[in-house]
Amino acid sequence: MSERIPARVIDSIDPHRPLKLTPAKAGGVIHTRSFTGLWRNLRLFGAGSLILLFFGTAWLNWGGRQSVLWDLGNSQFHIFGATFWPQDFVLLSALLIIAAFGLFFITVFAGRVWCGYSCPQSVWTWMFMWVEKLTEGERNQRIKLAAAPWSAEKLLRRSAKHGLWLALSLATAIAFVGYFTPVRQLVVDLFSFDLDLTTTFWVLFFTAATYLNAGWLREQVCLHMCPYSRFQSVMFDQDTLIVSYDAARGEQRGPRKKDATAQAAGLGDCVDCTICVQVCPTGIDIRDGLQLDCISCGACIDACDSVMDKMGYARGLVRYTSERVLAGGKTRLLRPRLLGYAGMLLVMIAAFAWALNDRALVSLDVTKDRGLFRENSLGQIENIYRLKLINKTQQPHRYRLSLSETDRFALQGNRELTLAGGEIVDVPMSVVLLDEGAAEVSQPLHFVIVDSDDPQVRVTTKSAFVAPINR
Repeated sequence: MSERIPARVIDSIDPHRPLKLTPAKAGGVIHTRSFTGLWRNLRLFGAGSLILLFFGTAWLNWGGRQSVLWDLGNSQFHIFGATFWPQDFVLLSALLIIAAFGLFFITVFAGRVWCGYSCPQSVWTWMFMWVEKLTEGERNQRIKLAAAPWSAEKLLRRSAKHGLWLALSLATAIAFVGYFTPVRQLVVDLFSFDLDLTTTFWVLFFTAATYLNAGWLREQVCLHMCPYSRFQSVMFDQDTLIVSYDAARGEQRGPRKKDATAQAAGLGDCVDCTICVQVCPTGIDIRDGLQLDCISCGACIDACDSVMDKMGYARGLVRYTSERVLAGGKTRLLRPRLLGYAGMLLVMIAAFAWALNDRALVSLDVTKDRGLFRENSLGQIENIYRLKLINKTQQPHRYRLSLSETDRFALQGNRELTLAGGEIVDVPMSVVLLDEGAAEVSQPLHFVIVDSDDPQVRVTTKSAFVAPINR
C-alpha cells in the first residue's frame, strides 16, 4: 500500500489573532505584490525560454521551408529536417505518453513545479499581470484604483491595460495559427485584410481564448479546469519536495521589533507580515499547509526569505522540503514509485528513439482494382493494382518497384520512379500470372519498393492475386 500524507485539521482559532481571509477565500481579483529572489529568477528563465521557443520557432527556415509547420492541407508535419505523415501518428501518441510519464516523475519528485515554472497558463498569466502592473501600478495602487469611482485616469489606465492584453492575445493567436499555416504569409494577409474565413475564425478564436484565460480566469483555470490539480495529490508521498511552511519553527507567529529575538518575545520566527500571501498568484496562505491551490511557484519562499534577511533570521522558514523532513526525518530520494516512473520513462524514450530511427522513409499502399481478373492479349491472367507511393523525406529520391514472387508473377509497367521531397504519386500497375499450374484461386503477392540511392530503405506491402478456378 502506498504512503499517504497525513491530513492536518485546524480545529481551533487563536482568539487573540484576528481572522484574516486570504484573497482566494475572499473571492474577487487577486492583486499580487512585486518581489525578487532566486525562485523568481528561475521562473523568469523558464517562462522566457518557453516564450522565445513559442514565438520564435515558427519564424525559422529550414531547407527552404518553415522549420515547424503542420500542413493540414497536405497531411504533413514538418519539423526541421524531418517530415511526418498520418502513418506516423503512432509516434506522436508515443511522444505524448512519454510527456505524461515525465510529468508523473517530476510530480512524485518535486510536486507541481511544472505548473509553477513552465505551464503556458501560468506563463501567460504572469505576462498579463506584468502588463497590469505596468499600466495600473503596484499592488496597493491597483487595489485603490479598483475601489475608486470611474474617472478619466481610471478609464485611461484600464483602456491601456485591456488594449495591451488584446495586443498580446492577438500576437499569441498569430504565433499559434502560424504553426498550421505559413506564418510570414499569415502576417501579410492579416494586415492587408486578405485572410480567408477559416483562418480569420481561428485567429479570432485564439485571441479571445488567450484574453479570457490569462486576463480574467487566471488561477481559476488552475483550480477548476485543469485536471492536473486534481490527481496530483494521489501522486505525492512523504518524500515529495513541496513548498512548505515550517510550523515548528514559525509558531507562535506575531510581529516584533527588528532587533528583538523571537525567543525573547516568546514567538516563533514568523512575523505574520502576510507578504507570503500577497505574492501568491493563487491567493493562498502557505502557512495553512499543503493545498490544492498551490502551484509550487516558490513566490512565497522568495518573499519569506527577504523578510528573514531583514530580521536577521535564518532563511528557509518557507522552503522546498518534504513532509518527512518536517516531521524530523530525512528525505528518501530513491524509492520504488520514483524509480518505477524513471525506469518506465527511460524504456519509453529508448523505444521511441528506436522507432523514430527505424521508421520507413517511403510509404507504399497497394489497392487492387475492383475487377477480379482479366485475360490479356497473350492469353495470360492479369490483375490490375493502383500503387500509392509517398516520399516521406524532404529530398528527391529514385525508387525501384518489384515483386518478391518473380518465379510466379511478372510486374508490367514503369518500375523506375523519381519522387520529389514529400511527393505523392498514384501508379497503375498490372501483374501477370506466369505459373499456370498454380492451384490456388487467391494467391499472396508482395510488392517491394527500394530506394535506388540507399538500398537499405526498403518497404514490402502484401496484396493478393486472383485467378479463375478452372484454367
